[in-house]
Amino acid sequence: MAHKSNFQFSIREYKPSDQHVVMSLFHDGILEHVYPAFFKAISNPDHVGIALSISMAGYVLGGSSYFQALLFGSLWAGLIYYCCHDIYDSYMIGRLSTDMADIQASYLEIPGNGFWVAEADVNGQTKVVGMVAVMGKRGEEEGKRFDDLNGGVSSTEFAQDAGDGSYAQMSHMVVAFMWRRRNLGSQLTRKALDFCKERGFSRLVMDLSSPQTAAISMCQKLGFVQTSSHHNTHTNRWFSKLTRINVMQMEKLI
Repeated sequence: MAHKSNFQFSIREYKPSDQHVVMSLFHDGILEHVYPAFFKAISNPDHVGIALSISMAGYVLGGSSYFQALLFGSLWAGLIYYCCHDIYDSYMIGRLSTDMADIQASYLEIPGNGFWVAEADVNGQTKVVGMVAVMGKRGEEEGKRFDDLNGGVSSTEFAQDAGDGSYAQMSHMVVAFMWRRRNLGSQLTRKALDFCKERGFSRLVMDLSSPQTAAISMCQKLGFVQTSSHHNTHTNRWFSKLTRINVMQMEKLI
């Protein structure tokens, strides 16, 4: 049943006719994190020091050339940007070629999974402006997950579940830019929580990258807590270390 709000949002199950707009929304929603990640990384004191040192080296090697100093500094900034872009682009391509390639089969045909879109009333017509997905997991899958964290740090507070150890993972949370700050992200998250309660999952898990400060704040307000942190970002882990991007697992007991 659709869920309404004062902003005329309606949250419903995904339909095959939504594919084009959902793919576009997912593409834009993932790649928009590149610039915040870049600016956060390049402003790190260590990177500022390296940029100044490289620029000074260019100045000296170029025979007191300000152009060479600027060129060397720009090359360093370009490397940081490339790493940030590769991290999010690799994630996006990976998901578009796996579960997002067939949303019907990956989510709607499996009882423990779900995929929803949020619609808004725009000049009398409905428009998809948000989305979220939930995938059921078994306890042993998380054990393997923590084995692959590449030196990540995890908490044992939520390490064990009652019963068969099953839990749910929320992903693909995207809200179109023009429709943010209207509580839609919270509504989508609550939709996922309600689904998990109906399916008997004891907790909901989601991964967020450290530059996603607004999403992290929203989750904390809804009762999620951080239980692990690692550098496994679907690309060369040195890229993650160079950009200072961490993946944080947030969890909420249901």
